[in-house]
Amino acid sequence: MAKRYDYLVVGAGFAGSVVSERLATELDKKVLLVDKRNHTGGNSYDYYDDAGVLVHKYGAHIFHSNHDDVWRYVNRFAQWNGYTHRVLAYVDGLKLPIPINLTTVNTLLKKDFDEQGLRDYLQSVRLNIGQIKNSRDVVVSQVGEFLYEKFFKNYTFKQWGVLPDALSPEVTKRIPLRFNTDDRYFGDKYEGLPVDGFFKLFDRMLAHKNITIALNTDYKKIINDVKFDNLIYTGPIDYFFDNMHGELPYRSQRFEFETLDREYYQEVAVVNYPNDYEFTKITESKHFTKQIHPKTTIVREFPEADGEPYYPVPMDSAAAIYEKYKKEADKLKTVHFAGRLDQYKYYNMDQAVKRALELFNSIAAPKK
Repeated sequence: MAKRYDYLVVGAGFAGSVVSERLATELDKKVLLVDKRNHTGGNSYDYYDDAGVLVHKYGAHIFHSNHDDVWRYVNRFAQWNGYTHRVLAYVDGLKLPIPINLTTVNTLLKKDFDEQGLRDYLQSVRLNIGQIKNSRDVVVSQVGEFLYEKFFKNYTFKQWGVLPDALSPEVTKRIPLRFNTDDRYFGDKYEGLPVDGFFKLFDRMLAHKNITIALNTDYKKIINDVKFDNLIYTGPIDYFFDNMHGELPYRSQRFEFETLDREYYQEVAVVNYPNDYEFTKITESKHFTKQIHPKTTIVREFPEADGEPYYPVPMDSAAAIYEKYKKEADKLKTVHFAGRLDQYKYYNMDQAVKRALELFNSIAAPKK
């Protein structure tokens, strides 16, 4: 690592990898990309397990987007399989479509509503909250207490370690409510997974002579030994500033994999368990990879307080701490921050790509 680099990029997930590729390809910049993990791809990393089943190491990652520029960009590095994501929730012994739609309500309540009937029913049970202050308010103002209790309350508590009324509205605001039988989890223009895996996508994205990759590497342990002009950081912002304003809360996940001697385990790729068991969901990757294999591997997800920082916790107290770090970050001239951990927001993969492309464009733009 004795050579000089134009950019040191910390984090080899989508944000760090996209901006590295753009800098190397478009501006001919020399980039050193480092990551603590032993692989690129961040949380979207997938691999073939011992049984030969392609699995996602950190939970299901389905790429979806309404951004034409993002879709054009990722198509440079992969062919996509056209998968459409569907999720079921196990409630009262039934597996019901989620997000809530006409089928969900009719099956659970043993009703025969049409679209207008569902609208009328929800109008009769939803609560008049007034100002929406938290995630519970979002849900009960749309579907009332009964469906909130069945689908959201306990799932949220398992996922975040606090009840929905302690979380900001953004957690449940992004979950749609459908009055028809549309059972797609997402409704975006583009959706799918790379035909040969995310790990191959990242291999292609980073296969540039100007990009040097250092895995199993904490940037703090090498930063004084590396010569570089600019730093792009995509890790936890509190770690960057040595927790000077306190640690930001994150939720982690524990994944338990099990390979079964059968072709499929469940009807869809993901089944949520809001009220039963300690895990939040079971994922079966063969549904979304479309792999043909006589065996299948499932993974149960257990949210935890400690471990890898997967999800920034959307609470007002955390936002106040983050704002202190944001002010520190704004003072730095040769450091750029990108990604969900340093911006303390939950990003879908396409949002991470979009932000990285925007960051690159701002770097590449002529300075006035």
